[in-house]
Amino acid sequence: MSPATRPRSGPDRLRHKTVSAAVADALRQRILNGDLAPGVQLRQDALAEAFGISRIPIREALLQLEAAGLVRIVPHRGAVVAGLTVEEVEDIFQLRVQLEPQLLLLSAPRFSEADVRALHDLTAEYGAALQAGEVDRWGELNRRFHLDLLRHADRPRSLSIVSGLLQDCDRPTRLQLSVSGDVARADAEHTRIVALCEAGQIAQAADLLRAHIANAATSLVAIYRRAHAA
Repeated sequence: MSPATRPRSGPDRLRHKTVSAAVADALRQRILNGDLAPGVQLRQDALAEAFGISRIPIREALLQLEAAGLVRIVPHRGAVVAGLTVEEVEDIFQLRVQLEPQLLLLSAPRFSEADVRALHDLTAEYGAALQAGEVDRWGELNRRFHLDLLRHADRPRSLSIVSGLLQDCDRPTRLQLSVSGDVARADAEHTRIVALCEAGQIAQAADLLRAHIANAATSLVAIYRRAHAA
């Protein structure tokens, strides 16, 4: 068997896997930060040159990003940064409006004192990131907050769906907060939701959560429609 046709050894496969994971992480951050906008073509040869590596780990990294929904493999174009249409944004937020308040009604009665403290700490961290303009952290902290609110609902399938929806909302959430300037409102509503849960006013907390998601959806859809009309 010639060297060209011989299967790669274990260490070679491990090295490619490690390098591809690092490339995928670097590209993921650039996509989530908005440095790589939806529709941008990710050419394997250009990426290989930029990272100083072969095309094999680049191809593997792009497949990882496709599995995460951040990249689409398009015939005759290769990999492009994935984006959301207005209709997809509306669909995502409509699903969240339906699911999250119901899950909160199940989760909040099971909060321990430690859970409430952790939520307060997370809202403080999120508020500080909002005020500091740390845009790269907004989406992830928002996702953590919403999932932590719902984690005790004992509905693993519903939580898995919500987790995926929140992941899809990462970039849109940062866009909505950046363009609308609603950072103070987002911070205040998160804080109020936790306070209502702590006070045992769980139905009111669920109502506020529903309004919180719906308000973000209205703002974001308006931003998307303005962008498409421009």
